[in-house]
Amino acid sequence: MTERPKIKLELSTADKIFEIIGWLLIISLWGLTITNYANLPDTIPIHYNGSGQADGFGRKATILTLPLIATVLFIGLTILNKFPHIFNYPTNITKDNALRQYTNATRMIRYLKLNIVVIFGLIAFKTIQNANGEAGGLGIWFLPLTMGLIFIPMTYYLIKTLKPKK
Repeated sequence: MTERPKIKLELSTADKIFEIIGWLLIISLWGLTITNYANLPDTIPIHYNGSGQADGFGRKATILTLPLIATVLFIGLTILNKFPHIFNYPTNITKDNALRQYTNATRMIRYLKLNIVVIFGLIAFKTIQNANGEAGGLGIWFLPLTMGLIFIPMTYYLIKTLKPKK
């Protein structure tokens, strides 16, 4: 196997905006969780079934796992994104296509990590509402929305990766 080129990618304005929005959403998720923590009942929903109905309950401290997991995933993917030469690609990486493929892959990861924070934020928000009796579950829309937020960008970037360079 030949060694892939290592390239330092420059972020576009859109990439920088997505990074900033992601960090702001992480801070907002922590803020939402911490500011509502004291008002939560001792038992809250901690699991939802496929139709968005709460089917598992636990201590209110478990609400803190949502921003924690979102933060760990966001930071982990941010670090991973600095090493696009180690990613798996459906095409052979050469010096000629490395910049395009790396840019495409890192942009996909950037969008996915933003979507992950949005998903965890929605879960935290709806869990707080459910715990306080203001809502009944995540809603039937949650699972399709989550699948769309993850698979639509992945499909788009996979197609873009496989498309020959013009």
